[in-house]
Amino acid sequence: MLNLKDSALLKSQCYIDGTWWDANSRFDVRNPANGQLLAEVADADPALTERAALAAQKAQKNWAAKPAAERSAILRRWYELLVSHQQDLACLMTAEQGKPLAESRAEVTYGASFVEWFAEEAKRMYGDTIPAPSADKRILVLKQPVGVVAAITPWNFPNAMITRKAAPALAAGCSIVVRPAELTPLSALALAELAERAGIPPGVFNVVTGTNAKAMGEVLTQHPAVDKFSFTGSTAVGKQLIAQCAGTVKRVSMELGGNAPFIVFDDADLDAAVKGAIASKYRNAGQTCVCANRFLIQEGIYDEFAERLVAAAKGLKVGHGLQEGVQIGPMIHAQAATRVEQLVQDALAQGAKRLTGGPLQDLGDNFYAPTVLTGVSNGMAIAEQEIFGPVAPLISFKDEAQALALANDTEMGLAAYCYSRDIGRIYRMGERLQFGMVGLNEGIISNVTAPFGGIKASGNGREGSKYGLDEYTEIKYLCLGGIDNA
Repeated sequence: MLNLKDSALLKSQCYIDGTWWDANSRFDVRNPANGQLLAEVADADPALTERAALAAQKAQKNWAAKPAAERSAILRRWYELLVSHQQDLACLMTAEQGKPLAESRAEVTYGASFVEWFAEEAKRMYGDTIPAPSADKRILVLKQPVGVVAAITPWNFPNAMITRKAAPALAAGCSIVVRPAELTPLSALALAELAERAGIPPGVFNVVTGTNAKAMGEVLTQHPAVDKFSFTGSTAVGKQLIAQCAGTVKRVSMELGGNAPFIVFDDADLDAAVKGAIASKYRNAGQTCVCANRFLIQEGIYDEFAERLVAAAKGLKVGHGLQEGVQIGPMIHAQAATRVEQLVQDALAQGAKRLTGGPLQDLGDNFYAPTVLTGVSNGMAIAEQEIFGPVAPLISFKDEAQALALANDTEMGLAAYCYSRDIGRIYRMGERLQFGMVGLNEGIISNVTAPFGGIKASGNGREGSKYGLDEYTEIKYLCLGGIDNA
């Protein structure tokens, strides 16, 4: 069982309008490492979801009317509570999501950093004055909160994907309704508990949990009380949600699927490239939207890179996330592990070779060892689809032009990575790779100060950084006439 210092962080009800609400039915939340039942959580229906939207609508205007410094101070208290409860929040996350405890602790710190950042940005939501066309006029530009925000967040980062949306929304003066993934609701509910302790007013931050994703999503995308919708998840689902938002012309932000190329040229620092590859590919068992999906390796170093990557992958310890020294936890469920193995088997049938890795049945159906494949081509399913698992498929290329063509040969455009010692090549690749984020001689690119988001079928909008606040504001133009020029 969970061994929390603060047992009140383990919640099982929805948090709506400052009150913990039960539902007519409940659903099980289980540990993906061993199937242990962690909690039975309220299974909200559309009516309860609508209640949350209406509560957020009622609370938003008073929240927006508070001085920015007051909103900032409340967010700062929330941040301090997240930091002081890091260990409990990490234990909850590892229990429901499976990632190693060290990764969970890092995510709590990462998630809290957004609350801290936007607590400061709340005081910097500046407008503009624009030179007027005549002496008797003045032009002002204001930034105002967009209103009520609805957010649907994924299971792979159950803490940070919420704070990355909620913190800028609250800083701007918006209220928010969060619908976390049904696989990982406990982290979201713990955030709500700490938000209440921080003094966030009733109705400003709401969490509705449930298994009927379609019905709940319809409320959050179509209800007139909701002004802005934000989603992190697959491209296929994102397209459906965008269409549902069209009827009420909602603002949308979408952080969708990826197919990140990881390019290594002959002149790269191979030690740095392998280190970056391990960090990018195998973090969270490969279940991240920005993890390397295709490894494009120049033919002169292909065999050496493969050998080094295999050695590093074999050195990673796989096991239950709460066990000491574990670096790779389970996949979120058995179906995910099965899908990964199907992609691998499809590649093997077309001539690829597995150098290491595969299912780990002795640990359980959800475990999959870090895997390296050689002899992969860009047309294989494993290179075209988002793997979302700990598999590194290696593809050979001849020159810079071919590397660029292979990398951009995807409808996705979230993240890309490139390793080279040639500064000219690095600059060219950075400009020409058709992705919203590019790591140049770096495998970990996410941080609060940088704008996170993609292009093409990987979505729109940016989270984090100074640009993240803009996603939750409307620009209003004021024209003042009749001003004397005396």
